[in-house]
Amino acid sequence: MGVTGANLALIGDAATTAASFVAVFIYLYSALIFAYVITSWIRVPYALNWLQRFLYDVCEPYIRIFRRLLPPVGALDLSPLLAIVGLYLLRLLINRVVIDHLH
Repeated sequence: MGVTGANLALIGDAATTAASFVAVFIYLYSALIFAYVITSWIRVPYALNWLQRFLYDVCEPYIRIFRRLLPPVGALDLSPLLAIVGLYLLRLLINRVVIDHLH
């Protein structure tokens, strides 16, 4: 296999690991955005206010980017949906660049 082949195998393995990390991060962040949307629709008991505040602090800065692009239409706010679509497009882009070009 040689030194060059071993180095390429290590780079490919590191790229796969990085792409897997990004995929898990995107799934987790999408779930947090979904939980944020659900908790914004329902009244949360006082004992769970910390959870609602945490979700707001984590999700709102990212969602705000898409809220500037597409303001709410009446009571319908599509910015969380656009945020999740943006995350999945980012994942596809990373998979295309990292996995396809390094393997």
